[in-house]
Amino acid sequence: MLNNPLMFKLLTFFFLTTFIPKPAGVSDADRICGKWISSDKAIIVLVYKDGNGFKGKMIWYKNTDTSKGMNEWTDKHNPDPALRNRKLLGMDVLNDLSYVPGSDSWENGRVYDSRSGHEYSASVHISKEGLLKVTGYWHFKFLGKTMTFTRA
Repeated sequence: MLNNPLMFKLLTFFFLTTFIPKPAGVSDADRICGKWISSDKAIIVLVYKDGNGFKGKMIWYKNTDTSKGMNEWTDKHNPDPALRNRKLLGMDVLNDLSYVPGSDSWENGRVYDSRSGHEYSASVHISKEGLLKVTGYWHFKFLGKTMTFTRA
């Protein structure tokens, strides 16, 4: 049986993936952490752990209006006048995401759209292809809009 090279490879793979523990501090939930660029190459978000949850901050965005530098643009569409002067660059656009092991997704979060000043409920998962899928929705996920990101 072990003289068969294919069987040996399969048993080796099974052993390595089943019995060797993950490095300390690495969890399934932490896979979301890192830099992600949108499929239209318009924004890069840094997703990071914050306490027991996860957040994502805007660290780069495509700026077609060159009248100001990227770090000068503010959150001018925010419905709260007190927040309209905060900088877009470095602003958290994903908040309060919690990992749900049963669905292998991050749920109960909020996503902020700085172009409109609206905040929506958010759900995130990583596809089999390794793409980050962020769904923003109002009350019902099936009515939401999904943005796709790849690792940057």
